[in-house]
Amino acid sequence: MDEGPGSGKRGESLLFLTDEQLRKGIEAMFFAYKGFTSDPDRILEMRGYGRAHHRAIHFIHRSHGTTVNNLLAILGVTKQSLNRVLRSLIDDGLVESRVGSRDKRERHLYLTEAGLVLERELSDAQQARVRDAFRVAGPQAVSGFRTVLEAMMDPEMRRRYQRLTENGQ
Repeated sequence: MDEGPGSGKRGESLLFLTDEQLRKGIEAMFFAYKGFTSDPDRILEMRGYGRAHHRAIHFIHRSHGTTVNNLLAILGVTKQSLNRVLRSLIDDGLVESRVGSRDKRERHLYLTEAGLVLERELSDAQQARVRDAFRVAGPQAVSGFRTVLEAMMDPEMRRRYQRLTENGQ
């Protein structure tokens, strides 16, 4: 029997949560997400990029040499949408696309030196905000927060997330 995130086993004592408490939690996520994305949004806007560019840069960095198909699956966007984002990142010298050595139909993606600089700038901004929040919340809250986030993931996304984090990347 699955007792991982989303199984409900650990949270049975939380069934007393009211609709209003849940609504407040949802609203807190919306406002936190705005804060979480605000610093990178400013950095991206100066370059004419958006959040889709940020997400692509983040996951290309996390999975150096990832394929376009893998990135499509992680991001959950259309091929056409991803191709627009990748084309601009490649044209601007931030991402390099290489033909696969085993399968010539595959394209593997790598951040260039300039891409690594931008990725670091974006992640530094977000890490500072998350680090400050985690310091305020304390270690138990950090663990609980991750548990809540994992429990909200669809099963396939949770597996992808776990593979990414288990690989020590």
